[in-house]
Amino acid sequence: MKRTVRFIVNGHSVEVDVYPHWNLLRVLRDELELTGAKQGCGEGECGACTVLVNGAPVNSCIYPVLEAEGKEVLTIEGLMTERGELHPIQQAFLDKAGVQCGFCTPGMIMSAKALLDANPKPTEDEIRHAIAGNMCRCTGYVQIVESVMQAAEVMSKRSG
Repeated sequence: MKRTVRFIVNGHSVEVDVYPHWNLLRVLRDELELTGAKQGCGEGECGACTVLVNGAPVNSCIYPVLEAEGKEVLTIEGLMTERGELHPIQQAFLDKAGVQCGFCTPGMIMSAKALLDANPKPTEDEIRHAIAGNMCRCTGYVQIVESVMQAAEVMSKRSG
């Protein structure tokens, strides 16, 4: 039997009828048509499905949708401004070639967002620790770490 869950996604209130066993990723992708978070391993190991719930990164593939009741969910789609401008993290990933095949990129960016919100000037080790739950199967993490470092610098300058 379906239940109604209410939460905020990318700044907009939503109300969705769901089965209690559904996960957040399924609702985001199939019910709300927000396909930025990717279905990877389905076991919370690869990070491709990472979104922020109340500012904390979660693996939405194993996050029960009923747990989202009353919370704020931010997906990769929510980072872009209404005018279509990329978030500094998204732009840095493009500038520094942090985007490889792109499959892991939304999750990487969301983990980076959580890190930079909590720690605006992270060290390289802190960045590597923050994205440790996100797997990139294309190449190493050098460009990804450089992307996060550039984003930190840009965001720091903007905040004064």
